[in-house]
Amino acid sequence: MIDLDDVKKVKELDSGNMVGSLRNLEDQLKTAWNESRSIQIPDQYKNARNLVVTGMGGSALGPHFIRSVFDISLPIQIVNDYELPSFVDENTLVIVSSYSGSTEETLAALEDALNKKAKIIGIASGGTLIENLKRKGLPFYQFDTNYNPSGQPRMGLGYSIGGVLGFLTKLELAYFTDQEMKKSLDVIKEFGDQFGLSSKIVNNSAKEVASNIVGKIPIISAGLFLAGSAHIFANQINENAKTFSAYFLLSEMNHHLLEGITNPKFLREKIKFIFLETPLYSKKIQVRINITKEILSKAGIESISYQIKANNKVEAAFETLVFSSWSSFYLSMLYGLDPSPITNVDYFKEQLAKLT
Repeated sequence: MIDLDDVKKVKELDSGNMVGSLRNLEDQLKTAWNESRSIQIPDQYKNARNLVVTGMGGSALGPHFIRSVFDISLPIQIVNDYELPSFVDENTLVIVSSYSGSTEETLAALEDALNKKAKIIGIASGGTLIENLKRKGLPFYQFDTNYNPSGQPRMGLGYSIGGVLGFLTKLELAYFTDQEMKKSLDVIKEFGDQFGLSSKIVNNSAKEVASNIVGKIPIISAGLFLAGSAHIFANQINENAKTFSAYFLLSEMNHHLLEGITNPKFLREKIKFIFLETPLYSKKIQVRINITKEILSKAGIESISYQIKANNKVEAAFETLVFSSWSSFYLSMLYGLDPSPITNVDYFKEQLAKLT
């Protein structure tokens, strides 16, 4: 098994330069935040009564992050499908998001939004999505992917978060200032340094957690404002470490999952819970975490925690994003895998293209 403190060996295995993308999260976010707010958006978009964001895979992770931690002034739904909900009409703001601009579900959702006469804005690096938006004269943010050398959408979350958040603040649907963004960027830099390659495992929580979940199925558990962060963590483990993972939220998981840890009997040997903990949770959620850990322990199921250090919810979410990104990267290293290729997903898309 690779030594995570052996920088040379890690870089050799990381042929797609995912480390470069991890280090550039701050620049992705800052660039998209600044550029997206310069996009000309029709004033009537501010009159929307509800909000739908459509995207798949990594392109939807940013919206999940935003929905969980920011106070959006409209009802919001994230759609991972070809079709939009029946309520979508001329009073709906639809944000279409596709990193590549070629995601078939998102392109179909754009056509559905056009047919329903929704207020549409898009975000992509290029592709058919940008071409279609240009042809229809609709507003869009096209970002440059220079800060994501791995080329993997899941590692370009700074573009997605910064771009969509920029749209929402420009339309006065969310409140977030340049000063608050600067503090978030500082958090990303601080924890990027703490979790980066040059930081030894003894002082590196991301390396430590990755080392603790090798050979296990990681189950992520978090409170509601970190729902997007937990979702991202599980997805990154899936794609980067090629490892099964899932996430559950408190307090909902206490109403069903605790009965699901009994069978099959080998479960206790296979799964390990990761609790994302913070004093920013309500006292009731903090108590629930402790009782949940007790029940897991009695069932012979191991759990570990990451103690979030940031002192407000937005910064806590960004800290968790940095932590989960590096943790999933290190887990791939411990399995001896290059984290960038997604062989099964690519094969699936190739076969789908042949049949449709």
